[in-house]
Amino acid sequence: MIRVSEAVLPGHPDKLCDHVAESLVQAALAVDPEAYAQIEAAIWCDQLWLSGGYAARGPALDVERIATDALDAIARAVSPEAPVKQWQVTNAVCRYDVDPRRWSRHANDQAIVIGWAGYDAKVGFLPPEHFLVLEFRDALWDACRGGELARCGPDGKLIVRLKEDAEGFALEHVLVTLEHPEALPVLELAARVNTVLAERYARLRHNDARWVAKWTEVELLVNPNGPLSDAGSQKDNGQTGRKLVMDYYGPRVPLGGGAIYGKHPTHVDRFGARVARELAIDAVKRGASECLVRAVYAPNVAEPLDVQVEVIGGEGRVREEQLVLRATVRHICSNTTELRIATDARSTDTTKLPEEFSGAIAATA
Repeated sequence: MIRVSEAVLPGHPDKLCDHVAESLVQAALAVDPEAYAQIEAAIWCDQLWLSGGYAARGPALDVERIATDALDAIARAVSPEAPVKQWQVTNAVCRYDVDPRRWSRHANDQAIVIGWAGYDAKVGFLPPEHFLVLEFRDALWDACRGGELARCGPDGKLIVRLKEDAEGFALEHVLVTLEHPEALPVLELAARVNTVLAERYARLRHNDARWVAKWTEVELLVNPNGPLSDAGSQKDNGQTGRKLVMDYYGPRVPLGGGAIYGKHPTHVDRFGARVARELAIDAVKRGASECLVRAVYAPNVAEPLDVQVEVIGGEGRVREEQLVLRATVRHICSNTTELRIATDARSTDTTKLPEEFSGAIAATA
């Protein structure tokens, strides 16, 4: 069976917008642990558009400063001395002067959420192709920040293709497109990318014998369109929520539909997707080879209207009571740090906030 998946680096325009929106959510939570927020961002060239609203019991947010600081932080992660970009900001974010708990403690929207898990902890209970593309994304991003690929990025994207059969996961092809300094020739860039990915892949093979292909057997294609020295929003527009397949499980698993970033942690899209993921992981840990949990929510109704569980090779029951929004919200809000839900499916700590918002679904293994 041929498997493919895609990921992008934090400097990709769509993920920049996710980062901006999420930075505003976290700023609201810092003011009020039970804040309500629903923020979207869009960028093109030097233009930044912000929309949505928030409610928090405390001082008003400096929305434009928080947003532009978030963008600058990604640029400076790879080029610390980079000049501050002058963004032209259109700010349509509203501050609602109400108690946020009227929205943050209730299901205030409809939603279909999906949680999926399979395989085992060695691949983060993710489809192996999606686990691998996220590993390679992280390797590239680490290398861009002072490593083998210093000053490359922050924009970039990649695709992996592998063949899965009874023998394991045979990686066949990796495609990388990476922003790089104009003075760095593409052939040199390709050699450095090869070094970075080969090292990460060797580590994965050492820990998991199912990665059966040798790196020398893998076809690596780097920047097939030629040099890319001024990418990001200069070459492409971006918008919050346009990388949902990457944020969830890759193209093999169906989407629920709701975006993760730019919403307070108890928003039904985010809460439901995280809990459904946890329930699916629990089923796999108890012996299932694969589990998909699908829940349907209605506005102002704590209990899901419908819960469907699809299990392959194991116990089909899950703890559906965990999907009841109101009861779980009370538990979450009992501890401020628990509101900072991890936004990477491979994280093992739901109270830890990632430094970069460029990962997968708000859930934990």
